Amino acid sequence: MARPSSPSGEWARADAAPQTACTATVDERGIVTGWSEGAGRLLGYEPAEVVGHPAARLLDGDVGERARRVAAGGRGWSGTAVLRHRDGRRLLQRLLAHRLVSGSAAAEWLVVARTADGPSSMPGEVLQGDGVFGEWVLRQLPSIVGVFDLDMRLVGANAALEGALSLSEEEMRGWRLTELAPHPSSDRAQAAMRLVLEGGEVQHVADLIGPGGVGAEGGWPASLAPLKDADGRVRGVCLVAHPAARALPARQRMLLQGQARIGTTEDAERTAQELTEVVVPAVADFAVVEMLDHFWHGGGAATVPPGGSAGRVRLSRVAVRSVLGDAGAAVTAGESVRYPAVSPVARCLTEGRAAVYGVGEPAIARWADEDPQAAWIGRTGVHSVMVVPLRARSGMLGALLLGRHRRREPFDADDLWLGEQLAGTAAEGIDRARHRGREHTTTVTLQRSLLPQTLSDQQALDVATRYLPAGGRAGVGGDWFDVIPLSGSRVALVVGDVVGHGIRASATMGRVRTAVRTLADVDLPPDELLTHLDDLVVHLSAEEAGPQEAAQGAAGIGTTCLYAVYDPISRHLTLARAGHPPPAAVAPDGTVRFLDVPPGPPLGLGGLPFETVEVELAEGSLIALYTDGLLEARDHDIDEALDKMFATLARPASTPDAVCDRLLAAMLTHPPDDDVALLVARTRCLGADRVATWELTFDPTVVARARRLAADQLAAWHLEEAGFVTELVVSELVTNALRYGREPVRLRLIHEGRTLICEVFDSSSTAPHLRRARIYDEGGRGLLLVAQLAQRWGTRHEATGKTVWAEQFLTPG
Repeated sequence: MARPSSPSGEWARADAAPQTACTATVDERGIVTGWSEGAGRLLGYEPAEVVGHPAARLLDGDVGERARRVAAGGRGWSGTAVLRHRDGRRLLQRLLAHRLVSGSAAAEWLVVARTADGPSSMPGEVLQGDGVFGEWVLRQLPSIVGVFDLDMRLVGANAALEGALSLSEEEMRGWRLTELAPHPSSDRAQAAMRLVLEGGEVQHVADLIGPGGVGAEGGWPASLAPLKDADGRVRGVCLVAHPAARALPARQRMLLQGQARIGTTEDAERTAQELTEVVVPAVADFAVVEMLDHFWHGGGAATVPPGGSAGRVRLSRVAVRSVLGDAGAAVTAGESVRYPAVSPVARCLTEGRAAVYGVGEPAIARWADEDPQAAWIGRTGVHSVMVVPLRARSGMLGALLLGRHRRREPFDADDLWLGEQLAGTAAEGIDRARHRGREHTTTVTLQRSLLPQTLSDQQALDVATRYLPAGGRAGVGGDWFDVIPLSGSRVALVVGDVVGHGIRASATMGRVRTAVRTLADVDLPPDELLTHLDDLVVHLSAEEAGPQEAAQGAAGIGTTCLYAVYDPISRHLTLARAGHPPPAAVAPDGTVRFLDVPPGPPLGLGGLPFETVEVELAEGSLIALYTDGLLEARDHDIDEALDKMFATLARPASTPDAVCDRLLAAMLTHPPDDDVALLVARTRCLGADRVATWELTFDPTVVARARRLAADQLAAWHLEEAGFVTELVVSELVTNALRYGREPVRLRLIHEGRTLICEVFDSSSTAPHLRRARIYDEGGRGLLLVAQLAQRWGTRHEATGKTVWAEQFLTPG
């Protein structure tokens, strides 16, 4: 493509130098959700400057709209775009966009580009051929053929590969297979390419690609062969896929088919069962998978098995399979066994090598003499035994024990090779599943420990909450909720969602939740609280910034949060949100609506404002706060989810707990792909008979009147026993307001259940503070007395002025 002219001279060619991939992710609304380090090098933006903002501002012209139109009908888009650099330059850049496969309703796109970085030859510099006949052969072969250079970038493709990937050779040239077709099968193929380049040996990948694309059903197996020059040096890799899988040697074909059936789930026990299903009856008549106890019951893999060569080795029997079925199995799964050092299993684990034995060999005889467990060999008529170690990269996990009694031929070298390959695949799958299982358990435990174990006692709201961790491969996320009692009988409701999954997201959630509680204790308005929280996330991301932060959401960047404060006296709900879904409100008559709260940006972007809104709710209204996992069910889109949520909320319910249960049952027909946090609250009202307010003149003599007013009100409430403490607190707070504040001054008493609250307002913003009075000081002890007599006290700043408050608990009865 010719470089376009530019009168300003600001054009640059982004792919005019050696290249490596850089990526970004964009959601269905066109908002950037992920930004890699390579993308930052290409355009000069830090993640905080891009994540959460429209992707359109990075594009010059209408390419974004054209890409959306093209991509709407398929799985991907390829083309050239003009990108805007942070310094104002415009870069002409080739892009690939893929719709990511996900169980959730929300679509997300992976956008891949390349940026100059590192020494590498231009694609095809070494491998370009100029023979017309050879080009005809390549283009017209019935197989799928692709040629890749030393950097694993495509330099040549035939028509079959073009059809499989729905891209022309020109569009594909210079991209890796993992970039052209993001899929686990592409990852396996690229790993095999790396082995070809490093070792110069042919590698095979099962069910890689077919006419339907990479990973499609009915995919063909592929061979990856080294391309060597006259001196024998590997200069590239050729990928060939063909439907005639029987052209492969029988053992190789069996290996490819078997490996594709092992490790299909995240369940270690299921992976062990899959191994026995693959080898019986294809390789053996009987198979047992046994795992080292230390590993199976929570420990890591062993470099030297417990027991060593001198003692017995303890294993857990995880999976058993026989050609005779369960009735013909000589042993049963679920048992714990101990093998003596002379047994073939113990020797296999100690030496780390597979071995084949005939039943007449001395090793089998010694085992049978010393271990009664070996009696199954004689009972079943097994004549050949093979023991294979289950060894992952992390260490020894256990052993695979195979036997033949129906087949007359003993195990041979080919069987041993096949058993080792299959056992290695299973060991990696089991180790990965156990590691992820332990990580999931740790993350869930951490997450639940950071969430409120019990809700705080308060009278303003009837509250119910639910938390469901994600059930998919992504793992537990960072969703949370909280209920925080505030001064003046008010209550804060919080729901948030930290970007990412795993222990990191849970730990970040704990830090953010603690910060919210601390800021709520200062009694900040919702918009100011979110502003301070935004600053905190920015600082955390700056402290923890590293090479992987852009893709994972550094230290909470992109976290969403909704913060609401309900006042039962005024029945006002004041709230603000940072990129979080809006809350739903249900009136007593069943009318459901979303509260119109400006969305605000997600936390961590810095420097952007949040807006507070205030709504009045009727007594008995329902408020539903939730995270987006509630709406992202895999079997319906967002509009259907909202309709279903509104219909469920509109149904009468006796308690918020019943509403929570109904919502989860209606919205989640499968284990959620993302965490779900749900908080439902029913409003209460504190009647006028429970609140007394007086306007006070700005005169020192009013202190005595304030004490009398308080005493009279306590008598009306039948709280005379609280009179002494209350009169002292009123006297001190009113005196401070007159001495250090400005008029007007207002006194308010609130009787809330077993709590009595005294509040004094004045129009000064100066906050009082405790100080230590010296022996001969005539003042300075008032607040100290208040702090000693009241259970809690503090200051609440308002738009004009402040309120100093003190709470005391009343004696029951």
